[in-house]
Amino acid sequence: MLRLAIRTGAGAGRTFDAPVEMVRIGRGPTNDLVIDDFQISAEHARILVGPGAPVLEDLRSTNGTTLVRGGARDVLDENVGYRVGLENGDVIELGAGDAVTTIEVTVEDDRDDARVVAVRHIEDLGQISAGVEENPHSLSALYRAQKRVGGSTNLDETLVAVADAVLSLVANATHVTIVLRGADEAGATYVPVLTRVRGPAGEGATPSGPVPITRSVFRKVVGERAAVLAAEASRDVGQSESLLGASIRSTIGVPLWRGDDILGVLQVDNRHAPAMLTQDDVEVLTVLAANASLAIESARLIKRLVMAEERLKKENTFLKSREEKRQTGTKKILGNSQAMATLLAQLEKVVETRVTVLVEGETGTGKELIASALHYRSRRRDKLFVTQNCAALPENLLESELFGHRRGSFTGATEDKKGLFEIADGGTLFLDEVTEMPLLLQSKLLRVLQEGEIRPVGATHVKQVSVRIVAASNRNLEAEVAGGRFREDLYYRLKVFPLRVPPLRERRDDIPLLAAAFLNRYGNEYDKPAGGFTQQATELLMAYDWPGNVRELENEVQRIVIELENDAFVTHEHLAPRIRRVEGIVARAGTTKGTLREMMDSVEKYVLLEALREHQHNKTNTAKTLGITREGLHKKLRQLGIA
Repeated sequence: MLRLAIRTGAGAGRTFDAPVEMVRIGRGPTNDLVIDDFQISAEHARILVGPGAPVLEDLRSTNGTTLVRGGARDVLDENVGYRVGLENGDVIELGAGDAVTTIEVTVEDDRDDARVVAVRHIEDLGQISAGVEENPHSLSALYRAQKRVGGSTNLDETLVAVADAVLSLVANATHVTIVLRGADEAGATYVPVLTRVRGPAGEGATPSGPVPITRSVFRKVVGERAAVLAAEASRDVGQSESLLGASIRSTIGVPLWRGDDILGVLQVDNRHAPAMLTQDDVEVLTVLAANASLAIESARLIKRLVMAEERLKKENTFLKSREEKRQTGTKKILGNSQAMATLLAQLEKVVETRVTVLVEGETGTGKELIASALHYRSRRRDKLFVTQNCAALPENLLESELFGHRRGSFTGATEDKKGLFEIADGGTLFLDEVTEMPLLLQSKLLRVLQEGEIRPVGATHVKQVSVRIVAASNRNLEAEVAGGRFREDLYYRLKVFPLRVPPLRERRDDIPLLAAAFLNRYGNEYDKPAGGFTQQATELLMAYDWPGNVRELENEVQRIVIELENDAFVTHEHLAPRIRRVEGIVARAGTTKGTLREMMDSVEKYVLLEALREHQHNKTNTAKTLGITREGLHKKLRQLGIA
């Protein structure tokens, strides 16, 4: 019996007798022992009152739990462990410092010098005795019982099947209790998990109330590692409180085991019945227990695996939905310009094909966003979209990352590892900065594209994969091939369907749309709503060339939101100096009010004329200064009516 007496705190003077196998302690109303002191967590600690010694466990409380025994103090934490066995006279302290609630523990041990009728040690369990073997009725009943146990599909069904099988095999049994050791503990913390009673028609039924456990018999089974029979239990086992309180006239305890490991105890009782349990009952139960032990342990393992699988499925679904939202939701493709319309039209043409796509464009234009759109708009969307920057790893690590390796294939390869090609099987693999891939790996990539085969580092066999490759580069692949830095045959394999992401300076009409989207996103993220951009600030943003493209624009808006006051408008003063450099050009150009395109054309015309004048109309030098080609300059001059 376990008694808890609160000595200090708001509930001082209260006592609590543990009527159940688990006593929950905390401030929350659902606890068994509710303590209202402020330092107590909602679910602070619990005590497991199993057939063995009670165990105190701290539930990762805020202010901690301390066990005081004989002047020694042990704080339950990650260093000493969150669980500790309780003994008579222990004091539990909940909280720390001056705010502590103390509970005195009284454990009345019902251990006794029991005399037993029969004992069968674990080495002999599971063997069919001659008496059982020669009894056709016993063998037939045992076969039916074991068949029922073996046919159970989950842990709950298995436990019920085992208990009901006992009632069918042992005619004089009135109560069956299954006690199991905690599945997550290396120590022997045992808890009763199921009790079945004999119904009016002899069938197994659920008891109407709690059924006491015979701790003395349980201890003998675990301590002696044997099946124990105690007939006339109140006389032969001893006058323990648990026996007398239960009015048990005879009882059998049979271990459930796996090898040398005791998994639990099967306790069978005869209460208020005219007949006693016998040695033959022990023989039958030990045979059943051998099969029941395997069935219960298998059911517990399957339950853990099913729970782990469900957890992994939920985590996978959550991560995939979050990634899809990240790729196609919060980072959806924005743009109404003609350049983006052309790109998106090309994207839709290739999205449902299997061809390799090469995404070209300057740094910061959003090549990965286009690659993810290819994946999430295709039938491969339910599989993984995996990315790898080929410039981020050295050659040996990049090969292992892409193709995987076998244990022992190189120093540090302590276990097998799947590569990204195998992980992305059925999905899409995005290879960013593909021109940085070493020539040796380029040949392996070519084999994947040609044959759909990969060979992990150190492996002797190949694996078939179905992966769509999307590659990207900010370099000119033709120049890389001409310079001998990129394989020509791989170049033709990758550039089956090229997609060019235009730089931001070629889609200036999209700048206000992008800037407003970034302003809204970071305003929500930092809880700093903004009023928007003034016309002058918008004109300056559109006049700037944005060498870092969309990424540079995003970083600029993020910086502005951090500095901006709530609900304020973004003015030209908030912009970075490099963007405001063109501020005076608008005024000097003498631009009249009109549409945004008309004003931008006026500013552009002024800039071109000023540049030509500075270089004495030398178009080659003018184009070089403006950062465009000579052909591009001629095109601009024709569009603006200058040439």
